[in-house]
Amino acid sequence: MAKAPITKRTVDAAKPGPAEYVIWDDGGKETIKGFGLKVTPAGSKVYIFQYRLARAGLADKTAPRKYTIGKHGPLTPDQARTRAKELAAMVEQGIDPRQSELDAITAQDNAKREAAEKARLEGELAFERLAPTFLDWYENEKGRRPSSVAMARLVVNGYLLPKLTGRPLPHIARADLQPILDGIPTKKRGMRRAVFAYASIFFSWALKRGDIDENPLLAMAKPEAPKARDRVLADTELTAIWNASSTLSDPFGQFFRLLMLTGQRRSEVAGIAWSELDRASATWIIPADRAKNGVAHLVPLTSHVVEELDRLAMAAQMKADAKAEKAKATTQEPDPKRWPKSGPVLTTTGRTPISGITKAKNALDTAVAEARKEDGGAIPAWRIHDLRRTLATGFQRLGVRFEVTEAVLNHVSGAKAGVAGIYQRHDWAEEKRTALEAWARHVQAIVTPAEKTNVVPIRNAKQSAGSV
Repeated sequence: MAKAPITKRTVDAAKPGPAEYVIWDDGGKETIKGFGLKVTPAGSKVYIFQYRLARAGLADKTAPRKYTIGKHGPLTPDQARTRAKELAAMVEQGIDPRQSELDAITAQDNAKREAAEKARLEGELAFERLAPTFLDWYENEKGRRPSSVAMARLVVNGYLLPKLTGRPLPHIARADLQPILDGIPTKKRGMRRAVFAYASIFFSWALKRGDIDENPLLAMAKPEAPKARDRVLADTELTAIWNASSTLSDPFGQFFRLLMLTGQRRSEVAGIAWSELDRASATWIIPADRAKNGVAHLVPLTSHVVEELDRLAMAAQMKADAKAEKAKATTQEPDPKRWPKSGPVLTTTGRTPISGITKAKNALDTAVAEARKEDGGAIPAWRIHDLRRTLATGFQRLGVRFEVTEAVLNHVSGAKAGVAGIYQRHDWAEEKRTALEAWARHVQAIVTPAEKTNVVPIRNAKQSAGSV
């Protein structure tokens, strides 16, 4: 067994032989036991450290083990000696250098895996990355109503994204979502419920995809539902609203009057299209994809509604004629009975349905208060949906049958639900028309009392005796 101080001179002098051999360090007081230089037949010189670990609780030691410090060249003898001292100290403490190195490699691998997983979470599963995918799925795969899709977008983009951007879905917990709900004013109970509901739909969708292991909303208390509203407008209030609507710019005045006369939902009236209307039969077909309950709905048009639509048709024709004249195209004489074939009925752009309804409602309230300043000013707070409830209550006062009221409102409940709804296929078209005509006459009577319009309750009308 060759021994010599492991120095530069020793290392440089070492020559390859027919077989591999080791020169063990022997430098007197500086000797490091187990430190050596391995020389291969190919001339490679490698610094090594050989050691034995004491067995636990025993005086003897394990079989010798070798640790490769590194090749000569990249390492100098002094650097190799320093490393050998470190290894010897580890052995003295009962630490296996080879196992320690394996543990370090494992730790590095784990760190790399954790970094890769973190990158995946922050990339693929980041809330802002999955939110558009969810909204696309909600709108197209499920075929939701436009109003529901609009609310989903409002919740995701307006309430969730600002607070959850940058957060991986698996890391979003109740503690992240509760502050979002708490940040919505208590008086807006409806919005609180909507945010909770659509957030729950979002996380249920993510759960089914395997993006998360549980829906955090399941551990949260559902916000209280808004108190049921029972506001019914008095005739004097209806009159004030009707008259004030004429002060609004077109087509917002028509919007409020159509709501009052038809009793249909705000979104259905706001999004009405010319293609849904037929003047010859005086009917309006609300397609299933625009109806809240997903059921196509026929609304008979009273003469008062037709008049409102005639004025809107004339305005649309005048705009179209102005464009045609500018383009030197042939124009037709305006005719109120010639309704457009397509496009939105209530529009300020000619291309999209009206927006800014809240602003229009505020302007309407201001106009009402101004007109009533000598009679107490503004009427008590009311909502657009109250017009629909007022029509239903008015029907009751006029003696309209409950089934007809449900048919006009397109409610699939009450008399139309369950077994009765399965076998009852009568569309109540004539009864609906009679009821709406009677309601229109009532509205006309209260808004123009000087004309003493002859309003006859439906139950007493000869033309509808026994039919409504």
